[in-house]
Amino acid sequence: MKVLVLSAKMDTSRSSFYWHFDSRADLLDDLLEHWRSTNTQVIVDAAEAPADTINGAIVNFFASWISKGSFDTRLDFAVRDWARRSGSVRALLDKSDNQRLDALTEMFRRYGYADGESEVRARILYFTQIGYDALDQKEDWDTRISRAAHYLYCLSGKAPAEADVERLNQVRATT
Repeated sequence: MKVLVLSAKMDTSRSSFYWHFDSRADLLDDLLEHWRSTNTQVIVDAAEAPADTINGAIVNFFASWISKGSFDTRLDFAVRDWARRSGSVRALLDKSDNQRLDALTEMFRRYGYADGESEVRARILYFTQIGYDALDQKEDWDTRISRAAHYLYCLSGKAPAEADVERLNQVRATT
């Protein structure tokens, strides 16, 4: 998008745009940094957050995705779409995905999973959530939470405590 078109859509002048940004490239760089510092960092932070069990840790991950003001799905998909047309954005996206996956892999390792299993479980967890959003499921919360214990069991291989499911439900209630 050109600065003139962007300024018109924002109902501002080009000079106002240049007051905040040195160039269009500066705006795009800031946007990518915002995306990285929010979407990637929230997943890394969730994966590193303390939890008594692996299921509690997975709930931390889901909470980071669904809590208001945390993961921005629309922004993530916009960057993914942009990466299809830009090699430099693709490189940043790949780096970000790898950081996210590394953090989730380490999360599983902390709970005693072997290296290979940790990596695969991290990928299943991450790709399942990305895919769920990409498919734009119109599933209501009651239906989704009714499956939560099964999701947690399938993702971890361990039966979740009722408290884990309830905590996930409470996170959703506050968003």
